[in-house]
Amino acid sequence: MDRLFKLKENGTNVRTEIMAGITTFMTMAYILAVNPNILSAFGSGATGMDWMSVFLATAIAGGVMSIMMGLFVNFPVALAPGMGLNAYFATVVLSSQGQFTYQMALTAVFISGIIFIILTVTRVRQMLLVAVPDSLKHAITVGIGLFITIIGLKNSGLMTIAVEASNDIAKGKYTDLLSFESVIHIGSMHDKNVILAVIGLLLISALMVMRVRGAILFGILLTTVVGAFMGMVNFGSLTDPQTTWVPDLGKLNFAAFDFAGILNAGIITVIATFTFVELFDTFGTLVGTANRAGMMKNKEEGNRRVGRAMFVDAIGVSGGALVGTSTVTAYVESSAGIAEGGRTGLTAVTTGVCFLLALFLAPIAALIPGSATAAALIVVGVLMMQSVREIDFSDLVHAIPAFLTITFMPFTYNIANGISFGIVSYVILATVANMSGKGEHKVHWLMWILALLIVARYIFLVE
Repeated sequence: MDRLFKLKENGTNVRTEIMAGITTFMTMAYILAVNPNILSAFGSGATGMDWMSVFLATAIAGGVMSIMMGLFVNFPVALAPGMGLNAYFATVVLSSQGQFTYQMALTAVFISGIIFIILTVTRVRQMLLVAVPDSLKHAITVGIGLFITIIGLKNSGLMTIAVEASNDIAKGKYTDLLSFESVIHIGSMHDKNVILAVIGLLLISALMVMRVRGAILFGILLTTVVGAFMGMVNFGSLTDPQTTWVPDLGKLNFAAFDFAGILNAGIITVIATFTFVELFDTFGTLVGTANRAGMMKNKEEGNRRVGRAMFVDAIGVSGGALVGTSTVTAYVESSAGIAEGGRTGLTAVTTGVCFLLALFLAPIAALIPGSATAAALIVVGVLMMQSVREIDFSDLVHAIPAFLTITFMPFTYNIANGISFGIVSYVILATVANMSGKGEHKVHWLMWILALLIVARYIFLVE
């Protein structure tokens, strides 16, 4: 193990790595239920996809690609079908009214993966590591931390969004700004989900303050026990026919592609969207988690490992489509395992093994309440916020793009939006500062290309 994963060199051991891998899995396990629900249009099969087939694809893709990341890159980051793009996948199919089938959508994902492989082999994606300034890299880490926190707050019910609209707004008469108000509220303290999330947050926080090894994992397990006494654990999953103990691999939508059908289905826009969002989501996740794991202290070695991780991620996109699921990507929840001390590929391998075991233990994996994992995500957000001290806020050329990156990620609920606004604003402000003689800020040529692509994307692809 030490020779394979260089444990001593990274200041870790087998126990720590395995605990970290299990922790990562526990915070990612929700995707095993959420992804099948979304891609099958919440179990109704409205997209044409079967719940169990997507569940199997999710577990297999997450397991195989996480193990590949661990073995070939020695990187403590796990992969699985990503949130956001799975919703876009389902929306494209549902909104087309039968004109765009799930087979066509899987084909679009597969093609976007091929594009990523080409971009990675030609080292275009790796150049991002050199082109993007350090201030934005740290801002990405902080932004992802807040993004993870928002996910935890939203999933637990601790945060709700109330939308109040007047009759004028309902009729499309946007004449009075005060007549429309979208407000973020705290969840009801009479809601059992919220209560359990608060208990979980306190348990995990207390264990971390006490410096208990595996605090996040033990906190999740203890919260699940508390949830059982509160009646919040659904033991019905043990007998639910949807969560069978023995997987039927014959239900997989393996290589369910429709290359002929996509020629007349407006496929270019769909592929472009999958490619663009995944490009920045993955970049942000890998850089953010690498920073959190301390791998970017040696920039040359850190960039090299992130570059190899990008190649595995690219294979994962097409590989996921091959077994029948939406875009597979590196998971920001890997930060939970890194926070538990995960520093090598053994963490990712452990997570991958857990995903494969979930094929046979789906009823047990379904027992863990969402409030338990949501609490863990909130705590991880605290840990990732630490990178904010690395940003020089006295230099506004760096401060403003960093601020926009940090705020746009959680508030627009999209990692790519935060990175996009950060890149465009940095290019503009650095250029203005250089031209006015108010500073000398390097703008890599790739940053110009990215800025132009981003502007084009928001003009032509985003409504």
